[in-house]
This record gives sequence, structure tokens and C-alpha cells, in this order.
Amino acid sequence: MEPPLTGYTVVDLSTGIAGAYCTRLLADGGADVVKVEPPEGDPLRSWSASGAVIPPGGDGALFGFLAGSKRSVVADPGIADDVELVDRLLTSADAVVWSGGSKVAESADFAPAVIHRRHPHLTVVSITPFGLDGPWRGRAATEFTLQAWSGGIIGLGRGEADRAPVFVGGQVGEYVAGLYASVAVLASRHGRNGDEPGELVDLSMLETQILSLTYYPVTYFEMLGRPWRDARRVTVPGVARAKDGLVDVGCGTAQQWFDLCAMVGHPEWIDEDSSLTITERANIKAAEIYAWFEQNTVDEIRELATAFRIPNAPVANGANIASLDHFRARRSFVRNPVGGFRQPGPPYRMVPALLREPQAAPRLGEHTARYRAAQAVTRPAPTGSANRLPLRGLRVLDMTTFWAGPCCTHILAMLGAEVIHVESTRRPDGTRLIAGVPVTENQWWEKSPIFAALNTNKKGLTLDLQNRRGRDILRRLIATCDVVVENFTPRVLDQMGLDFAALQAIRPDVVMVRMPGFGLDGPWRDNPAFAYVIEAASGLTWLTGYADRTPYDPYSIGDPNAGVHAVNALLLALEHRRRTGQGVFVEAAMVDAALSIAAEQVIEYSAYGALLERAGNRGPTAAPQNLYRSADTDEFGLRDCWVAIAVSTDEQWNGLCAAIGSPSWAADPELASAAGRSEHHDTIDKGLAEWCERRGGDEIVATLWDAGVPVAKVMQPHRQTELEQLAFRGFFEEVDHPVNGPARLSTVPMRMSSGPSEFHTRHAPLLGEHNNELLAQLGLSDAEIAGLEADGVIGRAPAM
Repeated sequence: MEPPLTGYTVVDLSTGIAGAYCTRLLADGGADVVKVEPPEGDPLRSWSASGAVIPPGGDGALFGFLAGSKRSVVADPGIADDVELVDRLLTSADAVVWSGGSKVAESADFAPAVIHRRHPHLTVVSITPFGLDGPWRGRAATEFTLQAWSGGIIGLGRGEADRAPVFVGGQVGEYVAGLYASVAVLASRHGRNGDEPGELVDLSMLETQILSLTYYPVTYFEMLGRPWRDARRVTVPGVARAKDGLVDVGCGTAQQWFDLCAMVGHPEWIDEDSSLTITERANIKAAEIYAWFEQNTVDEIRELATAFRIPNAPVANGANIASLDHFRARRSFVRNPVGGFRQPGPPYRMVPALLREPQAAPRLGEHTARYRAAQAVTRPAPTGSANRLPLRGLRVLDMTTFWAGPCCTHILAMLGAEVIHVESTRRPDGTRLIAGVPVTENQWWEKSPIFAALNTNKKGLTLDLQNRRGRDILRRLIATCDVVVENFTPRVLDQMGLDFAALQAIRPDVVMVRMPGFGLDGPWRDNPAFAYVIEAASGLTWLTGYADRTPYDPYSIGDPNAGVHAVNALLLALEHRRRTGQGVFVEAAMVDAALSIAAEQVIEYSAYGALLERAGNRGPTAAPQNLYRSADTDEFGLRDCWVAIAVSTDEQWNGLCAAIGSPSWAADPELASAAGRSEHHDTIDKGLAEWCERRGGDEIVATLWDAGVPVAKVMQPHRQTELEQLAFRGFFEEVDHPVNGPARLSTVPMRMSSGPSEFHTRHAPLLGEHNNELLAQLGLSDAEIAGLEADGVIGRAPAM
């Protein structure tokens, strides 16, 4: 069976992981990806995070993973024939993925707007730090400084109060930007008929980081009048030392905290000081909790935690992850077809099997001669206008809760789909319950900022699915929907008899997306899965934190990463349905998505025997790279203000030295090279810390940005609206709400030349707000609807 993107051609004009991961996802879906490289090759060919030496003419293992199934064409923009070759490739293509970093991409002939103007049939997706336009256009940035600007470094409390906060390790922001870029390509493809024009999609990596590393802090602050956190507190237990290793156990709800108290032998803690948050109470009892963990083995702790339904996972890294029983059972890792090293399998699974089997990465310029000899395919001139909302006409039944699932369906709703969010009055969406609003407040269940931010543009329906009449109505609703998305634990839908076969009996061409935490099979199948245990099990946690202590949970990226991967899989499934009329089953497990963006760890270990380690705020992509305290006092009266500085090139180092007055310590000739700067990082840190601590953050940023140095203030996340670049792009939109009034909500991390100018069309639904409308569409009378409400099958307030 042909993959869904067979015959769809993508020209890859990108450099770095983001573009490479985007086009890898498209290639897995069957697209013909033509990678245009400079004569010296993409820098990823010689990259190794551990510093492994890549022999001349060889390719690094990460490149071998990301470039699988692609083709390589070499072009020099200084040669007229090469410019003409690239132009012919664009003439024949359907889409192009662009980012700076190569001479071809940065030549005037191949700027994104120029490509879009010269080839109006193309979907052109641009990946830049801040966007193609605006006051920060072209400013120097790295993933590290973008994490600082996003609020993702300090906002979720990673780090101890007397030390700098820590970033999320492992280049996760690059992968998430590439993931969103792939969704942009596929959504644009879905919204077009063959004769419609393409569009320019301007993606901002800063905005993708805000959406994946912070938890709607602006909306939280504006609706509740307080920030998510006002100080850093260690998550307890989080990652803890057991008798024989590291284990991750988390409490995301009050019930899980109560169960943890019982598990460690202190049920009396349950009734102590309920005025404190779970995090505060756990911190008070931290010493006793950790002492209990140290007296038990990892397996003993996990067995008990699983019995108590407390989320838990082993802490995986490049050395141990492939040996974990769950991943062995699911065959989560495969061998690279050339290098033989281990790499993650696809981040989602489909029935029928629609994804291309892993193929070799191309040798540099392997396909140049072939494309020089090929005749350009002349595309017909586009007619009509592009679809401003590419998913308009799609009807989605949304049976999801918390973050990962609603994130998936929210993107669909923002791009035009009709999304029907199903809850029950006995079990409302979990995000309605986590705002800390007292149940004594009128309509407390409508006052969750997280629910408000994740569910705009959706319709709300309540159905008691434990009731036969509720299940009957659900089946009637399924018959009207193109897509069904759910993220219950696997046993829930199985018990209701609503597997894919059952849905196909109702609607043969349905696309079903299931989003279990650990997958639908394997020994961890039924384990509860929150972001932090997904992050630990996949290796994301291992690289986050100080070198001299246990790692920190990122506590953020596991959910949105899974949600956007599910969108990507869903759009591939819809393309298959469009071509064949067949329905598709998608298993988009959270952990598979996380394994995909943590791929570098297992690749480095299996290819080179190198175990990647966390190093605080340092990393392999820049030296110096760290956080430095500024002279400011934060809004909570604390000396907890920091700037992020990252130097990736010799040119940036020279700019930094000149900007800070060429101090004597910076004149050491050993610092002239990247290797020397990495070796003497402590010396550089000491000098930069002394320079920064006498200056405010704004002064530091202005001085270093003017010198071309990547720099950022470590933002409190609820202050994201103060960034002028986000205001210029309209990333936040004010949405009114009948209970809460107006608040600013984030949108999507891209701006499309075909629109829309605004993405939010209506507030998140009140509980059961559209019961009458949706049930009347199914043919139910007013009397029947009233009877369902009287019997508690539907409702507008929690039955709790």
C-alpha cells in the first residue's frame, strides 16, 4: 500500500534539526524530499553531541537518522547553473521547508517571500527564531536563549532557590519546531485542491517553545490574578534515588498525593494543612519521603506506585532505554539501515500500515546528476484563492482530557475543524479541576484558565458514557464525524466496546486517533501517564538538571509534544482517506512521541558508546552557554533575575568580547576556538557573571544583541505579553468569556499569507453548553433532551 504522501515533493532548504525533523516526518509519510546542500554538506553531517569524530566523507549518526529516505542535491548559489537547478526543483515541487544557515537559503534568490512570489503554487514553510518580520526579525538566538524568552526555564520551577534555574536539555525545542512545521505543510496540503495557490507559512520557534514549555501562564495570570508559581520549589518526589537506581514518581492530583502518603506509610499526612498546595505539602515532607525511597528498590517502588495508580517510570538514558521491558516488547527501537545503530521507530503507528520503512540517508550530492538531467515539471498556474482555514469542513469528536489530547484537537479547531468536546457531569475534563478555585465559588468549574486556553473554538457536549443511553447517543454522533480522538487509559474504551472495528461498523471511513500514555500493548500499557513520567521514561528528564544531583522533570513538553505528533499522524491519515476512501486507525502514544525527540541519546550511545549527560545550563551546541544573574530584583522581591547567553560561533565570541570591553581574561588565545572555550568554560563563566551582576537585564540584552550575540532575559512566563515581537505578530488574542470576562489567549505559532488574521472565533465551551444544539441535530426532541437531563445522562454542572 502506498504511503499517503506518495508523489508529493518537498524541497528541503533548511539547516539544523528543526527543518531536518520536519522533512523526516514528511519522508516517513511517503513524500519525496530533496535536500539541497552546499558543497561542504549540511553541518549535521559532521555533528555529534558527544564530540565523536566523524571521519572525512562520513556522516554523523544523527544525520543518518534525520535524513533517512531523502535525496541530496549539491548547489552553490555563486554558480548560475546551480541557481537554475534549485529553481527547477522548486518549479516541480509541492512544498519547500526553509531555514537560514546555508548559502543557498540565505541568498537573495531563495528568500521565503521571493520563493513564494516566484512559485505561487508552492507551500513555503519558513522556520526562524522569531518570525520573518517584526522588531526582533534577524536577531541572534539559539534554542537555549529561546527557552529563556519563552518563560520555559523559570516558569515550572526547575532548580533550587539558591541556584540558577535550569533549561530543558537535549535540543527539544528544535524538534518541536520541526514538528509544527510538518503540521503546517500537511494542513496546507489538506486545505488545497490541485489548482489553488500555495501560501507562505511563517513559523516562529519562540512561539513553539511557549506552547510546549509553558502551561498557558498568561491566561492563568489574567483569569486568576496570580502567577502559576512565585518561587522555585523542587517537585517531590519527582526523580528520587532508590536503593538501586533512579525512579520517577509524581503527584499531579490531590488523590495521587493522598495515595502517596499511604504508600510511604504516613496516611496521617492526608489531613494535615489542606490550605497548602500539593507541592508545598510534599516539600515539607521531602526528607521523610526520600528516606522511604532509599530503603526500596526501583522495582518495588514502581510495583507499589502502580498498585496505587500513582504515575511512575524508570529514569531512562541512552545506555539503558533500549533494554527496558516495555520498549523491548513494543519493538520501540529499530536498527538504522546503514549505521546499524539503534534509533526510535515512528512516533505513531497506523492501521493500515501507511508509513515508509526506514531507508538510508543519502551521500552528499548523491542525486545531483539525476536532477540536473531531469526535465522540470511545469505546474499549472494557480487559480482561485487559498483556503483561509485549511481544516474547514472536518468534523471531529473530541473525547480527550487534560493536556495532550485537547492540545491535538485544539489545533484542529484553530485551523477550522468543527470540534465537539465530550465530557460527563460525573467526570468533567480534568483541566477544569486543577485551577485551585474553591468549590464554594459559583460556577467554579468554568474558571480554569487551562481549560479556557485549550478549548476555544470547540463545542461542548456532556454525556454519561457509563449509561446505556449515553453510549447510544455517542454512537449516533460518531456516525456524523470524520474523526474520533481519545486519550483515556486503554481499558476505558475497550470496556465500552468502542474499538476501531466498532467505529468502522458505524462509519466505515472514520479516522480514529487513540493517544494512550504508554501505548496499547506492552507491560506498562495500563500505567497512568502524566507528562513527567513520559519524560522520564523517554530520556528527556535525564538531560535536564545539574550534573551533581538527580535530574529534574521538564514537567511540560511530554503533553504538547504528544498532541502535535497526533495532529501530524491524523493529517497523514486524512490524506490516505482522501485518496482511497478508507478509514485509518492511529495509535499516537505519548511515549513514542517523546522517544522521537529524545532520539539523540540512544543514537549516540549505540553508535559511539557515548552516554550524554546533563550539565546544568551548559550544552554541546555553544560555549559559553549559561545563565548569569543580573542586578535586577524580580516582581516577588527576590534576587532571582537572570540572562541567558550562548555563543555558537567565533564571530559571536569576538562580538561578545568587544561588547563587554575586551577584558584581559577574554584575551587568552586558548579562547579563540570553540574547543578552547568549552575547556575553559569555568573561567568564562566567572568573567561573564561579574560583568552581568552589575547590570540590569535590559542593558545586557541591548548590549549583546547589538553585537550579534544570542542573549535573552529569563522571563517570568506570565510576562510573555510584554515581548514586543509577540505583540507584533498578534500571538495573543483577547477572548471574552461569559463567566470569566476577557483574557488573552495564545494562538498558533505560525502566520499564514492566506490568513486568517485571527484564530479564536469563540470562547471555550461551558459545561454542556451545546447539548441542545448537538442533540437536536441527531433528531432528538426537546422533550427527549429534557428527559436525558432529568436522568443525569447530560447536564450543565458537575454531579460531584
